[in-house]
Amino acid sequence: MTPQRAGRLAAPGPQIKLEGVKPMFAIEMKIARPVSEVFPRLAKIEDSPLWYSAVKSVDRLDPGPTRAGTRFLFRRQLGGNDAVNEVEVTAFESNRALELMSLSGPTPFVYHYNVEPAGACTLLRLDGAISGRGLDGPMALLRPLAEAFFRRGMIDNLASLKRLIENDTPVSRRASVDRA
Repeated sequence: MTPQRAGRLAAPGPQIKLEGVKPMFAIEMKIARPVSEVFPRLAKIEDSPLWYSAVKSVDRLDPGPTRAGTRFLFRRQLGGNDAVNEVEVTAFESNRALELMSLSGPTPFVYHYNVEPAGACTLLRLDGAISGRGLDGPMALLRPLAEAFFRRGMIDNLASLKRLIENDTPVSRRASVDRA
């Protein structure tokens, strides 16, 4: 089955297209749970603040289940400053692939998540592209270091997601996640 993309079908695999930005990093992480437990947690975009450290809240902009074309409003903290991004699910295949792309706001990004069985575990892969565009003030100095900075942050975020899933922590309250 081919992942559904907003308004069209696309070939499987990363479809990262962010003007002026090439895919910057790939991260793989094994999670000691089956795909059927990992993907639903990943695809519950509203719960991103539980494991994605910069994201403070997420509001769904479209009704219905998450699918290609569903949009969200992400409120993030970047270097002590508030930032808002409108984010669209640009690819969705249940228990296989999820792609998010920012449509507005600073640090434009595309994140392509892929999950696949690895024995009794799940191999989660993130192919990410992100730009320092839109950063201002002291944060603008980070633009040349963006790749290492964002990659390190996403490794930490995925480790938080891994702990959340492996510890079977209820996805309901931010305070229930230990980021230490």
